[in-house]
Amino acid sequence: MYTTTTKFSIPKILEDILNDLQDLGAAPVLVGGCVRDYFLNIPVKDYDVEIFGIDSYETIEKSLQKFGSVKLVGKSFGVLTLRVDSYDFDFALPRTEKKIGNTHQDFEVITNANLSFEQAAIRRDFTINAIGYDFSKKEFIDPYSGINDLENKIIRHIDDNTFIEDSLRVYRAVQFASRFNFKFEEKTKELCKQIVLKDELKYLPKERIFEELKKLFLKSIKPSIGFELIYELGILKYFPELKALIGCVQDKEYHPEGDVWIHTMMCLDELSKIIKEENIEDEYKKLYLFYGVLCHDFGKPFCTQEINGKITSYKHENLGIEPTISFLSKLTNEKKFTEIVCSLVKNHLTPFQLYLAESSLKAIKRLSLKVNIEDLCLVCLADCLGRDIPNKDKCYNATSWLLEKAKELEIHNEPIKALVQGRDLIALGFKPSQKFKEILDFAFDLQLDEHLGKETIIKEILKKY
Repeated sequence: MYTTTTKFSIPKILEDILNDLQDLGAAPVLVGGCVRDYFLNIPVKDYDVEIFGIDSYETIEKSLQKFGSVKLVGKSFGVLTLRVDSYDFDFALPRTEKKIGNTHQDFEVITNANLSFEQAAIRRDFTINAIGYDFSKKEFIDPYSGINDLENKIIRHIDDNTFIEDSLRVYRAVQFASRFNFKFEEKTKELCKQIVLKDELKYLPKERIFEELKKLFLKSIKPSIGFELIYELGILKYFPELKALIGCVQDKEYHPEGDVWIHTMMCLDELSKIIKEENIEDEYKKLYLFYGVLCHDFGKPFCTQEINGKITSYKHENLGIEPTISFLSKLTNEKKFTEIVCSLVKNHLTPFQLYLAESSLKAIKRLSLKVNIEDLCLVCLADCLGRDIPNKDKCYNATSWLLEKAKELEIHNEPIKALVQGRDLIALGFKPSQKFKEILDFAFDLQLDEHLGKETIIKEILKKY
């Protein structure tokens, strides 16, 4: 067993917590992502601790309660969570697990505070996640050579039998490889392929898949690495909407890079750069932008054809809505998220269409009612940059023009607001009725199309009605 003695810097509050547990006879070991990320020089906010030497959750909970509110999560796994300041701490007893059913939750869990770290770590997925830091001895414990695999950028499973018991590990392998730009060890890759071939992934709840893809998107410099692995491992059989992009040809003048799959992968990587350049922090926003880009050409397989020697995909943006809804339904039940992604898919060509047509402010105002213009410009920019065209400067022309116009109207981040409301009609002496909608629509059209102010619109209402 490889051990190395060095200083592992942890928050002062966690030191106090672990010292208190030690006073009770516990031997705390920091495990998992916090130790892995320390070696990768990634900032750590979440800390997992396995507590050896004490077999009572009540004793541990009583100790933790001195520092804040403690919650028990995961009925079968018995993990105690504690949030202090901006840190999240998870505490658990060492355990062994045995699969007893098909689903991700069907495990028999047996806690045993007397297990060795090596015995407890065998249930973990990859060597890089099975490095411990013994708080008492101030040394790292590395029973499966995880530090060596970190240095060599390798994703390697720990144990053949325990690995195949949890099919979520296929998605975890993919997102780790994508985030850290690591390669699969060959045996690990083969086991992942076997799990996919045996159709084990169909038992996974959509929320767990969504969570792993979220990490892939938000923590990868090049998300395409993860999706190329999804392709290679055969996971696309669960997502026919994505699989259909492979081999879907494009016109070489506009897409010299190849088929729609290649283009989409390039777009994802471009969006990752854009998000970093724009310093976008909102995770929800980043996520729907990534899905907007991932799904933006889902309509092409339904309409791509060759006309007079030229490959076209007319109306692919509208045809992409149905497969986008179908695809997202396999990952989430959140309607708002799906609606936002669909609005980006449906309008992803609009910035260039408006720019080339030198469209009026009226068209931009109406666009703000359909989609967030600032978000749309980011998706459109990624779409344009994600190809092997010689002059990419033109990509910025359309999005910059549209964004500037939208900002002048203060509608770049929200839809234009109607100047005349129902309460204004009531103030004018109108009585609420079915006619209200017609009058308000008339007023809004004047605002959008004629650029009239509120007072002028009210005069026109009084003239007509």
